[in-house]
Amino acid sequence: MAIKRESKIQTQFNLSSLTDIIFLLLIFFMLTSSLVTPNALNLKLPGQSKVTVLTSEPLEIVIKPSGQYYVKGRRVSIRTLHKFLRKIARDKRIKDKNIIITPHPNTPLKYVAALMDIALKYRINAILSTPK
Repeated sequence: MAIKRESKIQTQFNLSSLTDIIFLLLIFFMLTSSLVTPNALNLKLPGQSKVTVLTSEPLEIVIKPSGQYYVKGRRVSIRTLHKFLRKIARDKRIKDKNIIITPHPNTPLKYVAALMDIALKYRINAILSTPK
């Protein structure tokens, strides 16, 4: 007489392989997230820091919504502004290398960012201001 074994259906689910995959994904995303750097401007936000007294009057640059730049009431091109800021950066007599950027309302951000990139290139502090 042959003894027949009944095949039982297992109702349990093995989660050990699933937890391994989740931990591997977690490690992968943690490692890759530190490699991604955001494409943003390096802004100096106001906060509780030491007070800096300016020894010279900073240069104010006004930006119109049409992309025109004005220095001391005179319209200048971005190329001229580039040369002017390079000259300021190289001048040893100027201790505080600061500019004030004053965009008019509705000025596209690309014009402000272009000026801030030039200031960053020459290590000039760019202070963003509101129109008077």
